[in-house]
Amino acid sequence: MISFGLIGYPLGHSFSKIYFEKKFKLENIKNTEYLNLENSSLEELFSSKKLLTLKGFNVTIPHKEAIIPYLDELSKEAKAIGAVNCVKRKGQKFIGYNTDYIGFLNSFKKAKKSYHKKALILGNGGATKAIIYALNVLELDYQIVSRGSSFDYTDIDKKCLEEYQIIINCTPLGTHPDTDKYPLIPYQFLTDKHFLYDLVYNPLESRFLSFGKEKKCTIKNGKEMLEIQADESWFIWNRKNYTY
Repeated sequence: MISFGLIGYPLGHSFSKIYFEKKFKLENIKNTEYLNLENSSLEELFSSKKLLTLKGFNVTIPHKEAIIPYLDELSKEAKAIGAVNCVKRKGQKFIGYNTDYIGFLNSFKKAKKSYHKKALILGNGGATKAIIYALNVLELDYQIVSRGSSFDYTDIDKKCLEEYQIIINCTPLGTHPDTDKYPLIPYQFLTDKHFLYDLVYNPLESRFLSFGKEKKCTIKNGKEMLEIQADESWFIWNRKNYTY
């Protein structure tokens, strides 16, 4: 049996496990499993040697940054981003990658219009790092918005939204079961020239996106981003000569 997995805490109804088990069934991939290894302690996970039984694994909250000292090598992207969401085992060594930025980059490009030039990034948590890296690849200007920082939510006004056409929600606001929550921005100033991208994927249309839809904005949730990063992880785990 070839084993892959996901580490994080809490895992709940994991997207990754559901996605990969469906993939194994649809593509008739035999003798392969995807395990949820729910643990808040990286020290316990690595000392238990359980991870040495996996060919590769994904990493989610709260371990994406904290796992780096436990790894033997990092891809150049993971090193630059400062976060890891995919690990490949090579013998006794663990190599860290970041496929989150690829998921965002490729899904974002599909919906972006030529007049979408500058981005507001809502939130400054772990997810933000991969988004910033992707925006730098696209050579797009951005401004991070977070509470108590030099650029707060109170700084977003009509003039600001005229300058920034892209708004990316990197906060968990609106995620099931708290679907009534949303980032506090002046939605009344949105137009059909704006692009709202939400990393939230459950529900598929958050309040943040529904407000944008009412204003005829381009909208996109985080489901495709997750699917692309999962496929990229699979590619890394199974390609023998993957360069990093």
